[in-house]
Order: sequence, then structure tokens, then C-alpha cells
Amino acid sequence: MGFFSRKRSASSAKERLQLVLVHDRTDLTPSQLKSLKNDLLKAISKYIEIDPDAVQIEIEHEGREQRLVADIPLRNATRGK
Repeated sequence: MGFFSRKRSASSAKERLQLVLVHDRTDLTPSQLKSLKNDLLKAISKYIEIDPDAVQIEIEHEGREQRLVADIPLRNATRGK
């Protein structure tokens, strides 16, 4: 197994673990969170070129509050639409 294969496997495992943790902390199932992520990326990519492989979406907790945090690397803003 090559370096990049291991890196992708580790990234996939990390994302699956994040989905499980989010499910434990919210009422969203892993499939609902994945659908939410896909919908967000689809909507954002209408206006801005993004790097979908580098996107990280997670739920943060502070006290009793929960916050959806998205780290979405941008490539270029689409102008004139």
C-alpha cells in the first residue's frame, strides 16, 4: 500500500469517526450529516470554486450550544453571476 493510499484511508477513517461523533452529539444521523455536507458544497460551488476533497465540516460544542463549523478551501470566486 502506497503513501497516498494510506493517507486517503486515514482521511476516510477520520471522516467516518467524525460522523459517528456528530451522531452521538446531535439528532443528525451520519447519512443526514453527509447529505447536509453534500448540499452545502453543491450550493456554495454554484458561486465559488472550492476544493471538495479538503472540506471539513464538524459540530462544535460550547456549553449547551452547538455550532456547525465548515472549513471550505476556496479556489476562485465566480464573478458576474
